[in-house]
Amino acid sequence: MKALEKSHPKEGLWVVQAPVPEIGPDEVLIKVKKTGICGTDIHIWNWDDWAAHTVPVPMITGHEFAGEIVEIGRNVKDLTVGQRCSGEGHLIKTDSRQSRAGKFHLDPGTRGIGVNEQGAFAQYLKLPAFNVVPLPDDIPDEIGAILDPLGNAVHTALSFDLLGEDVLITGAGPIGIMAAAVAKHAGARHVVITDINPDRLKLAAHVVPAVRTVDVSREELSDVIQELGMKQGFDVGLEMSGSQAALDQMVEALVMGGKIALLGIPPGKSPVDWSRIVFKAITLKGVYGREMFETWYKMIAMLQNGLDVSRVITHRFAMEDFAEGFAAMKSGSSGKVVLDWS
Repeated sequence: MKALEKSHPKEGLWVVQAPVPEIGPDEVLIKVKKTGICGTDIHIWNWDDWAAHTVPVPMITGHEFAGEIVEIGRNVKDLTVGQRCSGEGHLIKTDSRQSRAGKFHLDPGTRGIGVNEQGAFAQYLKLPAFNVVPLPDDIPDEIGAILDPLGNAVHTALSFDLLGEDVLITGAGPIGIMAAAVAKHAGARHVVITDINPDRLKLAAHVVPAVRTVDVSREELSDVIQELGMKQGFDVGLEMSGSQAALDQMVEALVMGGKIALLGIPPGKSPVDWSRIVFKAITLKGVYGREMFETWYKMIAMLQNGLDVSRVITHRFAMEDFAEGFAAMKSGSSGKVVLDWS
């Protein structure tokens, strides 16, 4: 089969001929149709310090996908050949306290497809049946291929009650934009998203017309708070940028007793004014991945009930043109980029 592999410990990916995976009794074989390019894939492409210390070489990368089951293991009961699916890319163990309590997304033994195990940038992928998420007929493959990042947005956005609340999102990347769509769908009153990249802010307004975009290099959040008629500030913050400056700005813009969900990952260590967080009685929650499998249920239900994130996909390429797809992602001017493996 064709696959995109990190074959050498340097920048880039390479097209290789790899053996079709052999599945075990509790696994399925999936014919991949569409894949999304993730920020993690960019780190692996660039071969930065994180990738060099995390990803073994050679490794077939990629973890955002949609496809069709073509083979099932002998112990698999509830899935069928021909079934359309996506899947949870976090492979867990079952012996930890967290897993035994049903908190699968918190299992410390988690391994990631495309990072620690052979991934989805290939014509075929093997996956534990436990991780398979069937796709309803009304969710197309290209949306199925971005359910993984949409799940990050849903997990982050639904960390706190949003009904009637004023929400500040820092970072207008694809996940931040999808979080804005989720927040509006979940009943937030005002949703404001900030960035310093005008292309991303333009995309945010295109995907979620009801969102208020703010270029913080040109506008003050305090003026936006006044414009929207908020008396104290934002109730909930969703930090998606990994920028310490953005987090500091968020803390200042929140009400007393405000809540922040943190998905963005800052590079290295960052100085934090903890006294400001303590004196404002702010709640912080770190978010990693998706809740297994509550997040998947909620996002599929929302998609079937009117949530539309389709316009966050800005580029589509054939698998053979993957280098153009990665260039689009690295440009900082794209939304989600989808590769077609059919």
